[in-house]
Amino acid sequence: PHFIEAYFIEAFKSLGGRIHKREQGRYEITSVPFAIRNRDMQIGFGESVLNRYERICFEKENCNVPGLVPAALICPGHPLLEATTDLIRERNADALKHGAIFVDESDYGRDPRLLFYIEDAIQDGVVLPNGNKRIISKHVHFVELKEDGTAMNAGYAPYLDYRALRDDEREAVMDYVRQQSWLTHGVEDRAQSYAISEIIPEHFSQVKVHKTKMLDKIAKAVKERMTQEIQFWDFRAIDLREKEAAGKGKQNLTSANAARRAEELEARMQKRLAEIDTERMLSAMPPVIVGGSLVIPKGLLQILTHQSVPNTYSQGDRQTIEYAGMKAVMDIEKKLGFIPTDVSAMKCGYDVESEIPKEMQKEDGCLRFIEVKGRVKGSTTVTVSKNEILTGLNKPEEFILAIVEVDGQNTRTVYLKKPFKNAPDFTATSVNYDIIDLIRNAEIVYQE
Repeated sequence: PHFIEAYFIEAFKSLGGRIHKREQGRYEITSVPFAIRNRDMQIGFGESVLNRYERICFEKENCNVPGLVPAALICPGHPLLEATTDLIRERNADALKHGAIFVDESDYGRDPRLLFYIEDAIQDGVVLPNGNKRIISKHVHFVELKEDGTAMNAGYAPYLDYRALRDDEREAVMDYVRQQSWLTHGVEDRAQSYAISEIIPEHFSQVKVHKTKMLDKIAKAVKERMTQEIQFWDFRAIDLREKEAAGKGKQNLTSANAARRAEELEARMQKRLAEIDTERMLSAMPPVIVGGSLVIPKGLLQILTHQSVPNTYSQGDRQTIEYAGMKAVMDIEKKLGFIPTDVSAMKCGYDVESEIPKEMQKEDGCLRFIEVKGRVKGSTTVTVSKNEILTGLNKPEEFILAIVEVDGQNTRTVYLKKPFKNAPDFTATSVNYDIIDLIRNAEIVYQE
């Protein structure tokens, strides 16, 4: 919900809407622009977008607060969010294709990379009135491509952790970009090929498992319910036929009518089961590149702009400290009885996904999401990216910030729960926190 909240407020204001924060987590919309309401009339169905909303919110617990007016929950599927998003995509389509240049402040390397936004969809066998098959799942994936052709999954929303290029940096960067011939030769094809081979199959598999499970459940329920009705009417037909043969008098319902009813129900059941089989016919549509950008690492930017590099530990030292921090956390999780998995390469807002064994599970979930911050001894601050902060706010009970102080071969680790109180500004890419303040204001769940 924090991702949606940050996006919607900025998008809504950019379209001329007026929104004001009221109670905690709740807002008042005093005016919905005509453009949004008109777009809803074109693409919407069901509930219409209103002229104003007394209260809206982005988290379920804020919908109905005792003593306060109910709030509309703005989430995927809500007509106000859908109309706003449709307008934003239409007005910025050219900007997505034209591209942008970002700076990755956390990367001190020298290799630029292209970031592609790739949209893929899964469809089933149901044919819509317009002749197209029905889309049941659509994802936007992010693929980064290096000069040597190496491609990788960039995570869920990597651009949130990158900043825009500043005016005083633009000339030097553009001179460098003009010399990079690899940027214009088959890069989109390579990105699409990577998505087809590595990303889309996983998306397809996830959708297929979920859809198959759901359709199996529906088919079973249809068979059970319809079979009971068919058996009922078959029995009624036999009973009425015997009464008619015995001359028991004229009945309002004849055996022929009861038998016909059973046959109609049988035909309905077969038709519904055939529809379910059609829904099982899943296929992946070709991926579409909807946008792209060039990512300049901070290390390269410092060289291009002739900046003096701060006298801090090197990139190799940073990696050594990060590895030491990851190893310390993985060892701790195993010692505590959990099953950790390193997911740092997936860039999903945390570094370790730790499974809780069944005998240790509680009602609040079966996974722990741990963001690891390895720091050299004596460090007073820690930098947390926007994605990591929003992930922590979205999963307050499962998210843990692990700060690992590395001193040679020795480490000191502290686990912090609910370390973040507020979402970063919309334009912020990361936030520097004082380590002492973080520890003081968070809940310490483990330390050694």
